[in-house]
Amino acid sequence: MNLIIDVGNTLVKLAVFDNEILIIKRSCVKVDFISTLEEFSNTYPKINDVIISSVGEFSEKEILFIQKKYQTIILDHQTKIPFINQYKTPETLGVDRIALVSSAAIQYPKENTLIIDVGSCITYDFLNSKNEYLGGSISPGIDLRYQALHNYTDKLPLLKPKIIKKTLGNTTKSSIHIGVVQGVVHEIDGFITRYQLKHKDLTIILTGGGAHYLVDNLKNDIFANSNFLLEGLNYILQNNKTQC
Repeated sequence: MNLIIDVGNTLVKLAVFDNEILIIKRSCVKVDFISTLEEFSNTYPKINDVIISSVGEFSEKEILFIQKKYQTIILDHQTKIPFINQYKTPETLGVDRIALVSSAAIQYPKENTLIIDVGSCITYDFLNSKNEYLGGSISPGIDLRYQALHNYTDKLPLLKPKIIKKTLGNTTKSSIHIGVVQGVVHEIDGFITRYQLKHKDLTIILTGGGAHYLVDNLKNDIFANSNFLLEGLNYILQNNKTQC
């Protein structure tokens, strides 16, 4: 069995795979990570291999704790991956984006694929039909947009995301909700349209914690998969086991 550890900016996600089958996944705050890991270890004693993907803070103590228990891969730009990386600065490419593109390379081979991950940031990553990763773009995520309106103005309140389908806001709160959420919808639809001008056969993947706010509001046909990043990490782990 494989254990996937995805360290984000606010939460740590853990997932157990039996080959390609996802058995369980869970999120926890970082202070609860060790206790959650111990629970997974006791419940799934057949776990032998682990991959760590970290875009947030993760202490050396926690890494050493994992390495003492399991065969461990720490994902970085030197890890063997299932696509051709054409990014000009591969050492700066986020490990989350590496995992997402790896998932696309395995699940949608020989297809032009745009992966949109709606998390703390919104990332757009493009893998062409030749299995070449060409890059993408990064914009502020939904929560960041709400926080920016509150933090950089004197009187706008800090709100939690809410879907309002109308176009006109008749209160400050509804105006913020429409501006943020519908703004993201139009941004994503705009990026998709630009990619489709060059690639008529484009496959579009939507994933990430904020995807559920958007999936029913986007104009384009998409594949929504909340486990896309975890699946990519599992593919990378499977492909690198012999190198542990």
